[in-house]
Amino acid sequence: MLHSGLSSQVCSGLSTPCSSASAATQPSTNWHLKENAREHHTSKFSSEELIVRRGQAFTITFNGTERPEQNLIFIAETGPKPSKATKTLATFDISSTVSKEGWSAVLQSSSSSSVSISISSPPNAVIGRYRLGVQSGSSSPASLGTFVLLFNPWSSGDDVFMPNKAECEEYVLEEFGIIFAGNKNHISSFGWNFGQFQEDILNICLSIMDRSLYYRQDPVTDVSHRHDPRYLGRVLSAMVNANDDQGVVLGNWSGKYEGGKNPSSWTGSGEILQSWKKSGFKPVKYGQCWVFAAVLTTVLRCLGIPTRTITNFSSAHDADGNLRVDEFYDADGNHLERGADSVWNFHVWNESWFTRNDLGASYSGWQILDATPQEESGGIYQCGPASRHAIKEGEVDLDYDGPFVFAEVNADCMYWNYDSATGKKNLIFSKSTEIGASISTKAVGRDDRVDVTSDYKYEEGSAKEREIFKKARKKLGLGDKFDPTAPKQEEIEQKPDISGKFKVTGSLEVGKDLNLLLVLENLQSDAKAVNVNMTAWSTLYTRRPVNEIWKDSISVTLAPKEEKQFPIKIKYPEYQQQLTTDKTIQVTALCHVKDGMQVLVKRNITLDNPAIDIQVHGEAKVNKEVVVEVAFTNPINSEVKDCVLQVEGSDLLQGILELRIPPLKASEKSSTKFKLIPSEAGPKHLLVNFSCDKFVDIKTFKMVNVIN
Repeated sequence: MLHSGLSSQVCSGLSTPCSSASAATQPSTNWHLKENAREHHTSKFSSEELIVRRGQAFTITFNGTERPEQNLIFIAETGPKPSKATKTLATFDISSTVSKEGWSAVLQSSSSSSVSISISSPPNAVIGRYRLGVQSGSSSPASLGTFVLLFNPWSSGDDVFMPNKAECEEYVLEEFGIIFAGNKNHISSFGWNFGQFQEDILNICLSIMDRSLYYRQDPVTDVSHRHDPRYLGRVLSAMVNANDDQGVVLGNWSGKYEGGKNPSSWTGSGEILQSWKKSGFKPVKYGQCWVFAAVLTTVLRCLGIPTRTITNFSSAHDADGNLRVDEFYDADGNHLERGADSVWNFHVWNESWFTRNDLGASYSGWQILDATPQEESGGIYQCGPASRHAIKEGEVDLDYDGPFVFAEVNADCMYWNYDSATGKKNLIFSKSTEIGASISTKAVGRDDRVDVTSDYKYEEGSAKEREIFKKARKKLGLGDKFDPTAPKQEEIEQKPDISGKFKVTGSLEVGKDLNLLLVLENLQSDAKAVNVNMTAWSTLYTRRPVNEIWKDSISVTLAPKEEKQFPIKIKYPEYQQQLTTDKTIQVTALCHVKDGMQVLVKRNITLDNPAIDIQVHGEAKVNKEVVVEVAFTNPINSEVKDCVLQVEGSDLLQGILELRIPPLKASEKSSTKFKLIPSEAGPKHLLVNFSCDKFVDIKTFKMVNVIN
């Protein structure tokens, strides 16, 4: 008979039952770790605990019973105060078939001393760590140990079911990602190590759920809702930022990062999540949007919810919910920080794949989640899940946070001239095609960019896009109401006399001079006198101005239909000290046309870092050393010092390798060699981050094909 109060032994995947001195009286469990992990797509977890996916059978063998197949009752429970009512407790005996609705156990084989059982959970079971017990006859239950149950995108009954196997591989099992940044005119990218299978990451993800405000307020109800990816996605979007709940990452957009790490210096989520746990769950300093999105990707992939990062260029932050963003400029063309609205060069959020039983089948599929703390939702800094299909169709009245997400990709932009002396503002012009450009994500199975803009909105400038915009405003009760302080509508649509644009004529690289052309064209058939006030400011990627770099003004007369070009050179020494680590500059020209409308010309510029080169010398083989060489040439006319090289890559390195490099004189090349010992075959990615006193966080990555 089984005895209560005896802890089980967990055998490390042995194919035969554990043996122990008390085997006759105490159940010892063989979890068949290797076989179960292979069947459940959990082999990449480094764990001595069984990790399986819901709605799919797994096999265990245990001993310590007499006539084991007789009268066995299994108990699976999770969370505090487990109960059948909350679906956190299940009791089930041996049956001949698998239950589609509940938990079930089917006898595989038995002998006088052991029994093999195939256990199945329902496809909508609560996910998390379970305690498994068994009871024989009238005896007390005995513990068989614990296992972790995850979402199952390979199972058609699961809310996260993803029929495309290649997409499952990418959005659940892939540890490497590419995040797109820069601006809509100049898209750049960098690699990220999601590392969802790294040691202890699963335990940390379970801890995140148990530290949420929802859990603290009502642990029993919170755990009972963990069958629902919609619920968990929302909870985790709140917990990845630290704003309300001592969550994982503390945001910082000040440009000053004392007491923590510059957000651009992170190369993976593992270090962040492990730091959070090691510090006693104190928020990790610091993050910005791509850090929040990358960490949320790690957590959701780890739990089995297919997830990817999405970058939106010219992304609106509509603080007042009117689907319009206001930007203010003074008479000199300086961008003013007025009002809470803003437009970011780029913003990164997440899409997760699951059904929306609350909204209906047409709203299932990709759901938008955003862990960056921008606006409160339900009193907490959380955002989503918003159905991507609902956003495209302007259904902004559906859960969750539709108006905010819709504005991010499709708000109208209003440009104002603001006089600080009088407090008056005049609308310079409005633009409906500025926001939401080149919405990007990594391709499935390839290191390429895929443009998903058409999944978020109809073509900019089309009648359908305007129809959807008006529909969204109507649903929010805004109709065609306009800002009462603005000029009359017909004045706004009045055509300007001149047009202008900035053209880049040289390379956009830190360390080189910035060469631009201001191109002005007279659209009228009479001459126009124009005064132009030009400024250049270093900014953050959120376009917040930080330091003035340069300013100038010119007066020009444009003959009828004439186009003129004015060269602008901003030398490296002029901007070197002023540049933020985002390496972004906004150049503006406010054109005052005599007896005509003002015209604002602006361009956001993102500079590239100099290149670094990675070479792998020889074949990369499992458990064999291979030499890697990283080269960097100092491109400027002065010495660079405080040089540090950081390297990481799942299945290539344990943790993060940090190497100090001697100072480099002008034009001097450094070559740094180190060894890798790959642990698994297949395409793996090595991420490199080089920093020095003049260049911060130069990132690159290289795919390393590891063979057996």
